[in-house]
Amino acid sequence: MNEEYHNFSKSVMIINDLGLHARAAAKIAQLAVKAEETIWIIKGGEKVDASSIIDILTLGCSKGTDITFATNNESDKEILNNIVMLVEKGFGE
Repeated sequence: MNEEYHNFSKSVMIINDLGLHARAAAKIAQLAVKAEETIWIIKGGEKVDASSIIDILTLGCSKGTDITFATNNESDKEILNNIVMLVEKGFGE
């Protein structure tokens, strides 16, 4: 996969015991769908659309996994930051 440059990105570690499961993926997608442009989740060489629950689940992120959220649209920075905070708080679990 070719690495793409994203103007705005933040990395975070999955801290909740269940990892990035369906309910957590739904919370991310619910925020990401509000973005003007795509917010991406990057894990290693894989990059998926954060507004797609199925795409998120294909990453297989267990507790301790480092992921990066990225976008190219400055107006989506607040949404990106809200998603990162959600992950940092363990999805409220």
